[in-house]
Amino acid sequence: MSMRHRRPHTALIVTALCLVATLTGCSGSGDGSPSSSSPPASPSAPASASLSSPSSSESGKGEVKVTIKGFAFHPATFEVSPGTKITVTNEDSATHTLTADDKSFDTGDLAQGKSATFTAPSKPGSYSYICTIHTNMKGTLTVR
Repeated sequence: MSMRHRRPHTALIVTALCLVATLTGCSGSGDGSPSSSSPPASPSAPASASLSSPSSSESGKGEVKVTIKGFAFHPATFEVSPGTKITVTNEDSATHTLTADDKSFDTGDLAQGKSATFTAPSKPGSYSYICTIHTNMKGTLTVR
């Protein structure tokens, strides 16, 4: 086989290896330790993400949906009434969480395609949250 025919294959292999290295780099815990290969913990209440209405406080105790996609929460900032059900769905290939800084709510680990639902706190206020695996992912839930 001539050198001309080997180069496209080599380029393809190098590109594939770079892609694999990039994707596996995002699956760690973010603290330098390797990610666990054990199955994700099952949350006591499922959660998913994507806003069903601009504010559930306008319509009473509705349901809000949050979607995790592109290593971001959609919406990242939203307002609800006390006791609103919030469903979080992970559409990323990496596992994520939606966890209040004060631990008042936590979806637990959500693998790709999984959802969890939790109830908004009963106390009005602003609740910052993060993904505990990818701490650059942040948002704010406001209870009015």
